[in-house]
Amino acid sequence: MPTGVHLRDARRQLFDAAERVLLRDGPNGLTSRAVTDEAGCAKGVLHRHFADFDAFLVALVLDRAAQLDAQALTLREAVGSGTVADNLTGALTALFGPVPVAIIPLITFRDELRARLRQTVPGGGIAILAQVAAAVSAYLSEERARGRISADADIDSLTLSLVGGGHLLFADRDPGHPPAAAAVGKLVDTVLAGVVRRHPR
Repeated sequence: MPTGVHLRDARRQLFDAAERVLLRDGPNGLTSRAVTDEAGCAKGVLHRHFADFDAFLVALVLDRAAQLDAQALTLREAVGSGTVADNLTGALTALFGPVPVAIIPLITFRDELRARLRQTVPGGGIAILAQVAAAVSAYLSEERARGRISADADIDSLTLSLVGGGHLLFADRDPGHPPAAAAVGKLVDTVLAGVVRRHPR
Protein backbone atom coordinates (compact mmCIF):
# COMPACT_ATOMS: atom_id res chain seq x y z
CA MET A 1 0.00 0.00 0.00
CA PRO A 2 1.25 3.53 -0.67
CA THR A 3 2.48 5.17 2.47
CA GLY A 4 3.23 8.73 1.56
CA VAL A 5 3.59 9.83 -2.06
CA HIS A 6 3.98 13.60 -2.15
CA LEU A 7 1.20 15.38 -4.05
CA ARG A 8 2.19 18.79 -5.36
CA ASP A 9 -1.44 19.85 -5.78
CA ALA A 10 -3.17 17.40 -3.47
CA ARG A 11 -6.71 18.71 -3.87
CA ARG A 12 -6.55 18.66 -7.65
CA GLN A 13 -5.01 15.20 -7.79
CA LEU A 14 -7.51 13.82 -5.32
CA PHE A 15 -10.40 15.33 -7.32
CA ASP A 16 -9.05 13.86 -10.55
CA ALA A 17 -8.59 10.47 -8.88
CA ALA A 18 -12.16 10.57 -7.54
CA GLU A 19 -13.45 11.40 -11.00
CA ARG A 20 -11.69 8.39 -12.49
CA VAL A 21 -13.05 6.09 -9.78
CA LEU A 22 -16.56 7.48 -10.22
CA LEU A 23 -16.52 6.99 -13.99
CA ARG A 24 -15.07 3.50 -13.70
CA ASP A 25 -16.85 2.09 -10.62
CA GLY A 26 -19.89 4.33 -10.07
CA PRO A 27 -21.02 5.98 -6.83
CA ASN A 28 -20.91 2.74 -4.84
CA GLY A 29 -17.22 2.38 -5.61
CA LEU A 30 -16.29 5.90 -4.56
CA THR A 31 -14.73 5.54 -1.10
CA SER A 32 -11.90 7.42 0.58
CA ARG A 33 -9.70 4.34 0.22
CA ALA A 34 -10.51 4.03 -3.48
CA VAL A 35 -9.67 7.71 -4.04
CA THR A 36 -6.34 7.64 -2.24
CA ASP A 37 -5.37 4.33 -3.86
CA GLU A 38 -6.18 5.82 -7.26
CA ALA A 39 -4.16 8.94 -6.43
CA GLY A 40 -1.27 6.80 -5.17
CA CYS A 41 -1.08 8.41 -1.74
CA ALA A 42 -1.69 7.56 1.90
CA LYS A 43 -5.28 7.77 3.14
CA GLY A 44 -4.25 10.45 5.62
CA VAL A 45 -3.52 12.87 2.77
CA LEU A 46 -7.23 13.26 2.08
CA HIS A 47 -8.00 13.91 5.74
CA ARG A 48 -5.26 16.54 6.01
CA HIS A 49 -7.12 18.62 3.44
CA PHE A 50 -10.76 17.80 4.29
CA ALA A 51 -12.57 17.32 7.59
CA ASP A 52 -14.12 14.05 6.41
CA PHE A 53 -15.04 12.23 3.22
CA ASP A 54 -18.36 14.03 2.78
CA ALA A 55 -16.53 17.38 2.99
CA PHE A 56 -14.26 16.10 0.23
CA LEU A 57 -17.25 15.09 -1.88
CA VAL A 58 -18.89 18.51 -1.42
CA ALA A 59 -15.72 20.17 -2.66
CA LEU A 60 -15.50 17.72 -5.57
CA VAL A 61 -19.08 18.33 -6.67
CA LEU A 62 -18.76 22.11 -6.45
CA ASP A 63 -15.48 22.03 -8.36
CA ARG A 64 -16.97 19.96 -11.18
CA ALA A 65 -20.15 22.05 -11.18
CA ALA A 66 -18.07 25.20 -11.62
CA GLN A 67 -16.49 23.65 -14.71
CA LEU A 68 -19.91 23.79 -16.37
CA ASP A 69 -19.63 27.58 -16.42
CA ALA A 70 -17.57 27.42 -19.62
CA GLN A 71 -20.31 25.49 -21.43
CA ALA A 72 -22.92 27.85 -20.04
CA LEU A 73 -20.96 30.83 -21.38
CA THR A 74 -20.71 29.23 -24.81
CA LEU A 75 -24.48 28.80 -24.86
CA ARG A 76 -25.07 32.42 -23.83
CA GLU A 77 -22.70 33.59 -26.57
CA ALA A 78 -24.79 31.69 -29.12
CA VAL A 79 -27.86 33.86 -28.46
CA GLY A 80 -29.14 35.30 -31.72
CA SER A 81 -27.01 33.08 -33.95
CA GLY A 82 -27.62 29.71 -35.56
CA THR A 83 -30.92 28.12 -34.62
CA VAL A 84 -32.33 27.86 -31.12
CA ALA A 85 -32.77 24.10 -31.51
CA ASP A 86 -29.21 23.50 -32.71
CA ASN A 87 -27.77 25.67 -29.96
CA LEU A 88 -29.67 23.77 -27.28
CA THR A 89 -28.86 20.37 -28.78
CA GLY A 90 -25.16 21.16 -28.64
CA ALA A 91 -25.43 22.63 -25.16
CA LEU A 92 -27.27 19.67 -23.67
CA THR A 93 -24.68 17.31 -25.13
CA ALA A 94 -21.86 19.35 -23.59
CA LEU A 95 -23.54 20.01 -20.24
CA PHE A 96 -24.52 16.37 -19.75
CA GLY A 97 -21.00 15.06 -20.31
CA PRO A 98 -19.78 11.86 -18.62
CA VAL A 99 -18.59 13.54 -15.41
CA PRO A 100 -21.73 15.59 -14.68
CA VAL A 101 -23.91 12.57 -15.44
CA ALA A 102 -21.83 10.42 -13.06
CA ILE A 103 -22.00 13.01 -10.28
CA ILE A 104 -25.80 13.30 -10.30
CA PRO A 105 -26.41 9.76 -8.93
CA LEU A 106 -23.60 10.30 -6.43
CA ILE A 107 -25.60 13.21 -4.99
CA THR A 108 -28.78 11.13 -5.03
CA PHE A 109 -27.01 8.16 -3.45
CA ARG A 110 -25.56 10.05 -0.45
CA ASP A 111 -28.07 11.82 1.78
CA GLU A 112 -25.36 13.54 3.85
CA LEU A 113 -23.71 14.91 0.71
CA ARG A 114 -27.01 16.31 -0.51
CA ALA A 115 -27.71 17.91 2.87
CA ARG A 116 -24.28 19.54 3.01
CA LEU A 117 -24.60 20.85 -0.53
CA ARG A 118 -27.89 22.50 0.43
CA GLN A 119 -26.14 24.18 3.36
CA THR A 120 -23.28 25.36 1.18
CA VAL A 121 -25.06 26.89 -1.81
CA PRO A 122 -28.69 27.70 -2.66
CA GLY A 123 -30.08 24.83 -4.69
CA GLY A 124 -26.92 22.88 -4.02
CA GLY A 125 -28.85 19.74 -3.19
CA ILE A 126 -29.29 19.24 -6.90
CA ALA A 127 -25.91 20.60 -7.96
CA ILE A 128 -25.08 19.90 -11.62
CA LEU A 129 -28.76 19.72 -12.56
CA ALA A 130 -29.21 23.19 -11.09
CA GLN A 131 -26.22 24.43 -13.10
CA VAL A 132 -27.60 22.97 -16.31
CA ALA A 133 -31.06 24.39 -15.63
CA ALA A 134 -29.68 27.86 -14.92
CA ALA A 135 -27.73 27.85 -18.19
CA VAL A 136 -30.69 26.68 -20.27
CA SER A 137 -33.11 29.09 -18.59
CA ALA A 138 -30.83 32.09 -19.12
CA TYR A 139 -30.36 31.19 -22.77
CA LEU A 140 -34.10 30.75 -23.40
CA SER A 141 -34.87 34.05 -21.67
CA GLU A 142 -32.43 35.94 -23.87
CA GLU A 143 -33.73 34.31 -27.03
CA ARG A 144 -37.26 35.26 -25.99
CA ALA A 145 -36.13 38.85 -25.45
CA ARG A 146 -34.71 38.83 -28.99
CA GLY A 147 -37.96 37.55 -30.42
CA ARG A 148 -36.65 34.17 -31.50
CA ILE A 149 -38.95 32.49 -28.97
CA SER A 150 -42.60 33.46 -28.51
CA ALA A 151 -43.16 36.25 -26.00
CA ASP A 152 -45.62 34.08 -24.05
CA ALA A 153 -43.30 31.07 -23.84
CA ASP A 154 -43.13 29.58 -20.33
CA ILE A 155 -39.37 29.55 -19.75
CA ASP A 156 -39.58 27.57 -16.51
CA SER A 157 -41.60 24.75 -18.09
CA LEU A 158 -39.40 24.65 -21.18
CA THR A 159 -36.31 24.46 -18.99
CA LEU A 160 -37.72 21.63 -16.87
CA SER A 161 -38.66 19.67 -19.98
CA LEU A 162 -35.29 20.15 -21.67
CA VAL A 163 -33.17 19.46 -18.59
CA GLY A 164 -35.30 16.57 -17.31
CA GLY A 165 -35.59 14.98 -20.73
CA GLY A 166 -31.91 15.56 -21.45
CA HIS A 167 -30.90 13.93 -18.18
CA LEU A 168 -33.02 10.86 -18.95
CA LEU A 169 -31.41 10.56 -22.38
CA PHE A 170 -27.88 10.72 -21.01
CA ALA A 171 -28.25 8.99 -17.63
CA ASP A 172 -28.66 5.40 -18.82
CA ARG A 173 -25.54 5.36 -21.00
CA ASP A 174 -22.05 4.04 -20.48
CA PRO A 175 -19.38 6.76 -20.25
CA GLY A 176 -18.13 7.61 -23.71
CA HIS A 177 -21.35 6.49 -25.39
CA PRO A 178 -23.74 9.46 -25.31
CA PRO A 179 -27.04 9.38 -27.18
CA ALA A 180 -26.91 10.29 -30.84
CA ALA A 181 -27.20 13.96 -31.72
CA ALA A 182 -30.39 13.10 -33.61
CA ALA A 183 -32.01 11.79 -30.42
CA VAL A 184 -31.09 14.93 -28.50
CA GLY A 185 -32.26 17.08 -31.39
CA LYS A 186 -35.60 15.28 -31.48
CA LEU A 187 -36.13 16.00 -27.78
CA VAL A 188 -35.28 19.68 -28.27
CA ASP A 189 -37.52 20.01 -31.34
CA THR A 190 -40.42 18.39 -29.49
CA VAL A 191 -40.08 20.63 -26.44
CA LEU A 192 -39.72 23.79 -28.52
CA ALA A 193 -42.56 22.97 -30.93
CA GLY A 194 -44.86 25.95 -31.11
CA VAL A 195 -42.59 28.44 -29.31
CA VAL A 196 -39.74 29.00 -31.76
CA ARG A 197 -40.52 31.87 -34.11
CA ARG A 198 -39.55 31.30 -37.74
CA HIS A 199 -39.30 35.00 -38.47
CA PRO A 200 -38.10 36.85 -35.34
CA ARG A 201 -38.71 40.54 -35.29
